[in-house]
Amino acid sequence: MKASRFHTSFFVCVVTLCLSAVFATAEITPEEAANLVILDAVGEKNLQIETIEAEETDFEETAFALGRIQAAPAGRAIVSSRVPGRVVSVEAHVDTRIRMSSEALVIESRQPGTPPPRIRIPAPINGIVSKVNVVEGQPVEPTDSLIEILDLSTVHAIAAVPEHLAAKLKPGLKARIRVIALDNREFTAELAHIGAEVDSKNGTIEAAFHIPNEEYELRPGMRAEFSIITSKRESVLSVPRLALQGDAANRVVYRRHYDTGLKHTFVRMAVQVGAVNDQFAEIVSGLAPGDEVVTKGAFSLGFAGKGNVSLKDALDAAHGHPHNEDGSEMTPEQLAAAKAGKAGGGGQRAFTPLAMFFAATTAVLLILLLVSGLQSRGRNA
Repeated sequence: MKASRFHTSFFVCVVTLCLSAVFATAEITPEEAANLVILDAVGEKNLQIETIEAEETDFEETAFALGRIQAAPAGRAIVSSRVPGRVVSVEAHVDTRIRMSSEALVIESRQPGTPPPRIRIPAPINGIVSKVNVVEGQPVEPTDSLIEILDLSTVHAIAAVPEHLAAKLKPGLKARIRVIALDNREFTAELAHIGAEVDSKNGTIEAAFHIPNEEYELRPGMRAEFSIITSKRESVLSVPRLALQGDAANRVVYRRHYDTGLKHTFVRMAVQVGAVNDQFAEIVSGLAPGDEVVTKGAFSLGFAGKGNVSLKDALDAAHGHPHNEDGSEMTPEQLAAAKAGKAGGGGQRAFTPLAMFFAATTAVLLILLLVSGLQSRGRNA
């Protein structure tokens, strides 16, 4: 029993000594200090900083392509007259909606009669009038295209996919489609069909996506960007692409400092990037799950230098005691010199109050251990 107590006390002392050593050296290193951007609350608001936690999620492998919006082939109709005549009235107007069976125009036939027979020509489909090729009084023939109507309730988004990616395409794949003319609004659709042949001039193959368009916001000819999701990987640590800064060879992100006392402090972290899709970048090394990473405002932080608050002032406010200019703790001698009005040094490693607490605790435990050992020896004698 006595030996067990002795061993227990010895274990406690060893653990305490280890903790003391750890906390005694826990301070901001010169390397970390060189990569700090320290702001105040106003500075963070002015840079419009937004953050997100890095997390392990399903990562989507995507194929990028450009393309345009087109009217569905079945959604295009031409109004014509089966008999020759003269246009009496035109009720259809360019860029306006028209309903199926409503009057598009009226033709006066060339057949004899008093008055000559008139033929009411209805719209064959619901849609929007894209072209009006006649005016009142104009003679027409059965071969003339008088009015064109487009049904845009469903449009086709046609991507020109590089042919080396053709093997990854199959009907049913989902894509995120961003339309530039609509302020990069994003639509989601499934791959409906793939082109029958490759465009040998451009080296691309068509991939068609059908998008509902009841409000007629999407118009034929609009440019679009496609991110076609070809596969997924589970549990991949990733961050939004907006967080990535630096050039392709030296990628960095800005992480909020772990010290909760340094509320507006960010660390410039070098990261290794893996796969990148239209939204996220895979982080191979440099971050851990839960790290709070800057998204909006990351670019501005790159031009903020060291920030608008010194490291010393930030640490003094966060920890409630003075520090040196390089962020190290002030030694008792430096504190005494500062109080005496002498210049305090910097850059020396010092024990923090927490480390001093652990050191004192260790000393007490060592004394108790020695006392316990002496008492045990006395009993045995």
